[in-house]
Amino acid sequence: MAEELIPQVKERDIGSEMRESFMDYAMSVIVSRALPDVRDGLKPVHRRIMYAMSELGMAPDKPYKKSARIVGEVIGKYHPHGDSSIYEAMVRMAQDFSYRYMLVDGHGNFGSIDGDMAAAMRYTEARLSKISMELLRDIGKETIDFVPNYDGEEMEPAVLPSRFPNLLVNGITGIAVGMATNIPPHNLAEVIDGIQEMIRNPEITPLELMQYIKGPDFPTGGYILGREGIKQAYSTGRGSVTMRAKATIEDNNGKARIIVHELPYQVIKTRLIVSIADLVREKKIDGITDLRDESDRNGMRIVIELRRDVNPNVVLNNLYKHTQMQSNFGIIMLAIVNKEPKVLNLKEVLHHYLLHQREVIRRRTEYDLRKAEARAHILEGLRIALDHLDRVIALIRASRTTEEAREGLMSQFELSHDQAQAILDMRLQRLTGLEREKIEEEYAELQLKIAEFKAILADEKLILEIISQELHEIKEKFGDERRSEITIGEDAIEDEDLIPREDVIITITHSGYVKRLPVTTYRSQKRGGKGVIGMDTKDNDFVEHLFVSNTHHYLMFFTDRGKVYRLKAYEIPDLSRTSRGTPIINLIQIEQGETVNAVIPVESFESEQYLFFATRSGIVKKTPLDDYGNIRKGGLIAINLREDDELIGVKLTDGKQSIIMGTRQGLSIQFEETDVRSMGRSATGVKGIHIGEDDAVIDMDVVQENHAVLIVTSKGYGKKTPISEYRLQTRGGKGIKTINVTEKNGPVVCLKVVEEDEDLMIISAQGTIIRMDMSGISTMGRYAQGVRLINIREDDEVATLSRVQKNEESDPTEASETSETSEASESPDSSE
Repeated sequence: MAEELIPQVKERDIGSEMRESFMDYAMSVIVSRALPDVRDGLKPVHRRIMYAMSELGMAPDKPYKKSARIVGEVIGKYHPHGDSSIYEAMVRMAQDFSYRYMLVDGHGNFGSIDGDMAAAMRYTEARLSKISMELLRDIGKETIDFVPNYDGEEMEPAVLPSRFPNLLVNGITGIAVGMATNIPPHNLAEVIDGIQEMIRNPEITPLELMQYIKGPDFPTGGYILGREGIKQAYSTGRGSVTMRAKATIEDNNGKARIIVHELPYQVIKTRLIVSIADLVREKKIDGITDLRDESDRNGMRIVIELRRDVNPNVVLNNLYKHTQMQSNFGIIMLAIVNKEPKVLNLKEVLHHYLLHQREVIRRRTEYDLRKAEARAHILEGLRIALDHLDRVIALIRASRTTEEAREGLMSQFELSHDQAQAILDMRLQRLTGLEREKIEEEYAELQLKIAEFKAILADEKLILEIISQELHEIKEKFGDERRSEITIGEDAIEDEDLIPREDVIITITHSGYVKRLPVTTYRSQKRGGKGVIGMDTKDNDFVEHLFVSNTHHYLMFFTDRGKVYRLKAYEIPDLSRTSRGTPIINLIQIEQGETVNAVIPVESFESEQYLFFATRSGIVKKTPLDDYGNIRKGGLIAINLREDDELIGVKLTDGKQSIIMGTRQGLSIQFEETDVRSMGRSATGVKGIHIGEDDAVIDMDVVQENHAVLIVTSKGYGKKTPISEYRLQTRGGKGIKTINVTEKNGPVVCLKVVEEDEDLMIISAQGTIIRMDMSGISTMGRYAQGVRLINIREDDEVATLSRVQKNEESDPTEASETSETSEASESPDSSE
């Protein structure tokens, strides 16, 4: 007996023991704690929290329950770890600045972006959010496997059905043993669009998927600089994106101030403010006089007041450089696939999700089929009983026990045990004629469902169609706009093959906000309409440039100081119609006080074309286009301006055309372009028109045969005059009258050479846009004062206009809204 109690000692190499024990521990941490499953995008703790809340009946339409009760349920049944780790995981799921689409609906203090901790679990309450029900949907239909919990007394889901791709949508961060995952959140609508395209085209590449899934979409918004890091992450599973705070520069009584509206993901606001204050105190950043947080329930607002003598662009760039207003997000798309950790590219993530959904739909359909067949089996027994009702009743009355009656039914009518039991359980009211009809109708419906379920199980395409349809329904219900804007990076090299070629409208405001829009955003209206709001401009700001380009064309930005900068059109952020736009200082490195006065779309610099320049004092210059083929990031001198002069217009020509220039007081001159010899970039130019002391050149255009000259004044009046009425003159003359300028119509704002088969866009200083058919504008002589084109309020005036190609589509809603305005505005002008 004593010998049996002696412990058995086995010799073992300590190196082997350490290796095996460490690997067991590491795999336990990797698979069971730290990394998400590729199918539902959840770590075990998140999955257990959601399942426990579901079992407690904490649906979105049910009352909140104490967080402590949820944590206790999770610890006691599924997750035997510390209560703080479970509560912290649940808190993050309820924070709108941590999760792109919150999975928990929290009630109480769940922390803030300032870094405040959540209240203790005994004070807060929670329930499942509406979108989280899509992760749990159909869990009761045997769509996923259940496994024993840690003590074997309960069963828990190995994975959730996850009816939307949560791994990408909400992202996740986790540190395991020897590996880590860091997947950013994405826009639900974009991810679903990507899956839909992958269903249609299984051979699609990760880079082609970027046409649908643009990049990460952080809950805190901000900018993402460049697509190169996104491309690398989507192609290889590893990459890095640069995030930047969204900030604007405002004028405050002659002094500039920087307003921060959105921060990079996972940046704590109070720590950022403290770090800025420390940099000012250490004199690493100069020019900041005040720093305060004006954030409220309406949004974030960090105000940085600057000295009058500093360049706000320099201060802002220093803030990006030295603080977390610009930070990097290292992407590692690591997840558990078939119980093994793997780094996946974008297509592989979606592929494994689709495989999971196909399994979910198949198992759900098999479950529904079993239920339908079982019910149909019972109904078949009831139908037999109703067809032989007298015999059935007699048999039951003659039987001494339930067992005897059941056996008699089974033997006489060839029924199964379940059918016979259903007949015995049938209530007398089922014997009525109406109830018999209901049984027949239910049986017929079940036969149709059974046929449908079998068809689904027999056809893989039907399964994919169901996945596609249900994803579309989720997108329609929960999809929203992007929060993070993707703009160009400092050294980003864009893959132009990913950018569709399409016509777009580019707008630039006086304060330097730029954006692009689809050309179909604005529909054609009648002359005299009030227009639609085309941009939400701030006080004292207005749109100065509006033109049509192609996404793959170069945009040459010419400033009033004679410098030129260059971008591709697709590098301009694509924003909504009413959005203010992106500060152009985030795209090109213009200097303080420098404004963009002309923008030229160019397809390439290899053609034999010229740039024709005009200044406010009447100076003109012609320079070959290829002289501007290598424009540095910091810009290039385009024309050498004289003192107190500025550039007002630039046109792309072939060197042999006619030029027309107009002045504010209604004078114009037309001369041959050959009168101006070709000059180098640094040349000043020669006199194009002689102007008086109180006058200035406002516009310049290239003359086209059989076209007309369009004149628009500040108070919304305009006209067309045949180009034949403008005789050719010698360069440098005083010009001839092009419109009769009066107090009623105001000074000339724009002069354009136009044709009938195009539309005109007029934009006011306060951002109102009207689009009209050029053929609807009256043709008049040079001495006429024009007719009203747009109703201008007393506190507004015409800022600029642009010619656009006709849009064959029309918007009946806008047409009906503007018809009364058009008729009312045309009546007073008919006499003119």
